[in-house]
Amino acid sequence: MRNDHLTTVVKLLAAFLVISVSTVVAVVLMRHDPALVTTAVWVRTPLVAASAAVLLVLSRRAAAGHRGSFRRLRIIAMVVLAAIVAVVAWPGAFPVWLRIEQAVCGVFMASVVVRTNLRVVRSAMAGGSGDAVATPAARHWPGP
Repeated sequence: MRNDHLTTVVKLLAAFLVISVSTVVAVVLMRHDPALVTTAVWVRTPLVAASAAVLLVLSRRAAAGHRGSFRRLRIIAMVVLAAIVAVVAWPGAFPVWLRIEQAVCGVFMASVVVRTNLRVVRSAMAGGSGDAVATPAARHWPGP
C-alpha cells in the first residue's frame, strides 16, 4: 500500500515540477509587462521550480525505500505548502495569475502532505534497520 501512495506522490510532484517550470517560462515570455511580472514574481517562480525539483528527487528516493529522503520530503512538502498558502492568501503581493497558479500547485502539495503523513505510509517507512528499506520498489528502482 505504501508504494501506491508514494508512486502517486512522485506523479503529483512531477506535475508540480512541470507546472513550476512552465510558469518560469511564462514569466520570461511576459517579462516586458511589469504589471504581470513583478520583482516578487521573478524571485518566487525560480525558487518554486527549484523546490519542486528537490521534492521530486526526494520522492523518487523515498519510493525506493530511503527513509532519510522520506523524512526530508515530509518536512519540505509542509514548508512549501505553507509558503503557497501565504502567497495565495496575501492580497496584492503577487499578480492574480500567479496566485491562481500557486493555488493549483497548492492542491498538488496538499495531496502530497496528506499522503506522506498517512499512518500506513509512515509505519512502512519506519520499518527496517538501514538507510534504505528493502521493498519491492527498492529492488526494481533504477536509482536517482
